Amino acid sequence: MTTHLVGGISSAGRALPPLDGKPFITRRSNGAYVWDDAQRRYIDTALGFGATVIGHAHPLVVEAVTAALRNGPMPAFAHDGEEEAARLLTSATRHLSRAIFTNTGSEAVHLACRIARVATGRSIIAKMAAGYDGWYDDVTLGQAGSGDAAMLANARPSRERTTLLRFNDFDDVDQLFAENGDIAAVILEPMLANAGCVPAAPGYLAHVEATARRHGALVILDEVLMGFRTGLGLTGHGIGLEADLATVGKAIGSGIAVAAVVGRPELMALAEEGAVNRAGTYSGNPVAAAAVTATFQVLKNLDYPALMARGERLRHGIRAAFAKNGTTVTTSGEGSVFTIWFGDRPPSNYAETLGMANAAMTLKLHETLRRHGLLIMPFAFGRLYLSDAHTDEVIDAMIDIFKDAAREMAA
Repeated sequence: MTTHLVGGISSAGRALPPLDGKPFITRRSNGAYVWDDAQRRYIDTALGFGATVIGHAHPLVVEAVTAALRNGPMPAFAHDGEEEAARLLTSATRHLSRAIFTNTGSEAVHLACRIARVATGRSIIAKMAAGYDGWYDDVTLGQAGSGDAAMLANARPSRERTTLLRFNDFDDVDQLFAENGDIAAVILEPMLANAGCVPAAPGYLAHVEATARRHGALVILDEVLMGFRTGLGLTGHGIGLEADLATVGKAIGSGIAVAAVVGRPELMALAEEGAVNRAGTYSGNPVAAAAVTATFQVLKNLDYPALMARGERLRHGIRAAFAKNGTTVTTSGEGSVFTIWFGDRPPSNYAETLGMANAAMTLKLHETLRRHGLLIMPFAFGRLYLSDAHTDEVIDAMIDIFKDAAREMAA
């Protein structure tokens, strides 16, 4: 079928495979659910790739952005909502007390790297092999699934302004700084989410941070995915990292396009003084600012421990459902975002994920669950996200569906 929209969708990763010859088209979303164009309801675990932790179309956010639209979505000049959104955001990011809003996480990473380069006078950004830090050219090096991500060659994969680190390899951190004195910053994710929620080894991220500081490089926490998902703040701060800059997005806007860089005041002053160029017609617009402000009114009262506990209960239920039917599965990640693996233990590094990834089984699981009204990502490195709208009753329903799916797949 010929369409005017390339591939039928504007972001390739959002496409679902046809099922029984029919494409999946979303009609609407609310709470823990999405509805297709035939009005069938599904429990959703994609959640806009983690873009909301309070559930789809939360009424407070919808009300706030509707009011902002009616008041005028694009005045071009300063408006009072932007400062309030920044105040609420930075109240939860500790010493990273100043913010610049962008529209996407990719833009936020790009700006954070620009600040780091100007602050240090260096040019190279080091990122984790198989990590995802946006889709701009510089940082697409070594994304999960690429040849560079495996780091099998003798030479370290590099581009003009980007180089790679092997995740969870302590020695490789020391080697990187021994061979390159031009590292402006290292970008850290609390876990390799896009490579299947691979957790950091104990002490690894702290070792990266300490080594970077010893060599005069900055540390950027990329928390576009994980920020405000496990608690009211940055996941990296919760595990003892400090960081000089951080990028956030997704959960701070509950489905409205907004992201931000937060950082130490002395670094963010470089943008205020004009040493770092920043722009963007839509950055910090009234609709985005209203979404952030409304979202934080909800987040500050969100029972994160209960959300994480529900996620852990689901993970246990999934493992038990398959075990009862003679199939061993495991999971990796956190209670509100995790990956299912067909194996007896979760991967500890990217090389292990490549050995464990089972695209055929993951697709079969996706199709089986979809027929029962539960949506998961259809590829092996996909994540299951949960929101506060995934109540105990929803989790019970999900476990029951996994029981049915495990039984059918075993048969």
